[in-house]
Amino acid sequence: MIVVHRLLHLSDTHLRHPQVDAAAAVDRVLLDVADQAGFDAVIVSGDLADDGSAEGCAILLEKVGTFARERGIPHFYCTGNHDSREAFREVFGSGHFNKDVRTGPDCSAVSEVGGLRIVTLDSLVPGRIHGHVSDDQLEWLGSELATPAPAGTVVVLHHPPIAPAAPVHLGTINLRNAAALGDVIAGTDVQAVVTGHFHLQLSGFLRGVPVWVGPGVVSRIDLTAADHLVRFVQGPGAAVIDLGGPYSPVFHTLHARDPLAGTLIAEVEVSSFPTGD
Repeated sequence: MIVVHRLLHLSDTHLRHPQVDAAAAVDRVLLDVADQAGFDAVIVSGDLADDGSAEGCAILLEKVGTFARERGIPHFYCTGNHDSREAFREVFGSGHFNKDVRTGPDCSAVSEVGGLRIVTLDSLVPGRIHGHVSDDQLEWLGSELATPAPAGTVVVLHHPPIAPAAPVHLGTINLRNAAALGDVIAGTDVQAVVTGHFHLQLSGFLRGVPVWVGPGVVSRIDLTAADHLVRFVQGPGAAVIDLGGPYSPVFHTLHARDPLAGTLIAEVEVSSFPTGD
């Protein structure tokens, strides 16, 4: 199978997490994917620092930046609900460590990797867990997509524009204006929408465009829990996205070799779990 672009996708690194050694989780993931060949870029889809701090962002940038520099590839970041726009801009700038970057409204940006256009959107709603992409960003995105890129486009944001039927609470903390995003990307060259936030792997479609929700690095949400519980367990993961082959896009998950995988971190009653409101 000929793969034109291969992306390493990380999400929900949550540096400086109070219950989990998030820095060690990042190290474990990057160590275990080090032997994978052919990455063209690394994308990190939000919740970079659990406390939103510039210090946490800087730790992440050093780790992922080193991994990317050793391979001579660019790396890209977007904001999540735990992040701060001020700290994000201080540490990551546009979020694109690549040449010829164009910035958009809020913390959005676009650049190209070997003809593949990568757009990062800012779905952060300060003080809330759900996401929203501003009208200004959607208008800007539409103007960018008006001209097709040589190898198509990947749109990266934190909040998924999809949710499973169960558990129901995931449908309250996702992207609130998913339909508006779908209107913009429908019929364009967008090959995939890549997100995080749910700390589990999930796929679906938005107006015919494949959507991928990647696993969390800091923890995994265990969907075998009873309906009234949100269960967080140990087990860092990452995803590989292959674009351009006959089955494109292809998504698969890499699980880090963690001897504590599956160990309970916390169980929270859904009734007390923060919703998007």
